Amino acid sequence: MKKNFIKALAALAIAPAMLLAGCSSDGGNSDTAGNAADGNSASGEDNSLQKVLDSGKFVLGLDATFKPMGFTDEQDNIVGFDIDLAEEVCSRMGVELVKQPVDWDTKEQDLNAGKIDCIWNGLSINDERREIMNLSDPYMKNDMIFVVKTDSEIATLADLDGKAVAVQSGSTAQEILNDSGLNITATELATNVECLQQLDLDLVDAVFLDSVVANYEITTTGKAYTILPDGLSPEEYAIGFRKGDQALRDEVQKILSEMKADGKVEEISTKWFGSDITTIK
Repeated sequence: MKKNFIKALAALAIAPAMLLAGCSSDGGNSDTAGNAADGNSASGEDNSLQKVLDSGKFVLGLDATFKPMGFTDEQDNIVGFDIDLAEEVCSRMGVELVKQPVDWDTKEQDLNAGKIDCIWNGLSINDERREIMNLSDPYMKNDMIFVVKTDSEIATLADLDGKAVAVQSGSTAQEILNDSGLNITATELATNVECLQQLDLDLVDAVFLDSVVANYEITTTGKAYTILPDGLSPEEYAIGFRKGDQALRDEVQKILSEMKADGKVEEISTKWFGSDITTIK
């Protein structure tokens, strides 16, 4: 009887410990995963820069069809203006640039899950992105414009009435177009490349996209596109980091400013655009 009583006491002592261990394991792993993703330690310390330096890799998320900012060339290499900037930043940080294509519709989820360290791919600034990301200073201006075929009868915004317009899903262009009040039918596609293909096939009447992309396509492909004289909204590009990753954001910003001062930004911009069109300070 005495032996059974002692066994019962032992079981009661073990049970709470097992419960505590189970709770600690679940809660602890959850916190650790969250902190690992946002680069912060359990104490709230910002380790985002150190995490990249320790891993030796800086993972850049992009839509790999977004010419000329970041895209896949004919040799299956990811190249572009943003890529050249990021390569130089990483060289000065002493880390490797990892170019990670993402679905533009779910880029924020990939960022917050820690799959990428930033979104650097002609990311337009708006209030929603300011709220959910830690954005760099703007580094380039951009306009949102309509492109039509040169032989199109569409010459003004008024001519778009009742027409079909292609736009990239998950982009600020989509939001601006939806809020424009224009009487159009929006065709939402995954990439600007697909939007322009729909225009080539006469499946849509126009494409609404970034002027940077449109001008590059017209210049490099020689296709008969015309940009309508009136767009809808000027924008600026920035780099998007996780909300808590201030140290990493500030280091990248500092290096970009150094690159601007020593002429490297001008060199890269001239390669892609013919002159320095950046707004980096």
